[in-house]
Amino acid sequence: MKQLIPLERIAPEAVEGLLDAAFGTDRKGRTAYRMRDGVEALPGLSFAAVDGAGHLMGSIQCWPVALEEADGTRHGLVLVGPVAVLPELQGAGIGKAMMQASIDAADSGLADALMMIGDPEYYGRFWGFTADGTGAWEIPGPVERRRLLARIKRPGGVPVYGRIIPDPAHVALAA
Repeated sequence: MKQLIPLERIAPEAVEGLLDAAFGTDRKGRTAYRMRDGVEALPGLSFAAVDGAGHLMGSIQCWPVALEEADGTRHGLVLVGPVAVLPELQGAGIGKAMMQASIDAADSGLADALMMIGDPEYYGRFWGFTADGTGAWEIPGPVERRRLLARIKRPGGVPVYGRIIPDPAHVALAA
């Protein structure tokens, strides 16, 4: 039996151990880590899955980033991920449940512009993420362009040109 709880209730070292188990110890060199460098995960959008005894089964973290235009104008986004599940529990719906919790929290008014690096077929089918409009975004590292996804509910959307940067001011949160 799994229960979703706010991620801040889990010890940071337990989350790090889960991420190492799910993605390997070399994960910190990945592009997504560079996009969120120096910012803290957003508590209202980040969750943990625990079993009946309180043992960590999975986590999802969401981070404040911004799309910065050439003139310095910033448009807040939330970077979703990593979505991590213990290897022996993958495929049991834990990741999907955590993702849905984050989407529901965002849709409740916490965020109206989400982005991620992920499988477009999966994240598009269940949550409406698409690579449309992200092709010209500059990011701090390599990415397979079809995997740079966004889910924008903001009236007027966000620009198709700009660079993704960490956003410690949290302009990503909906007003």
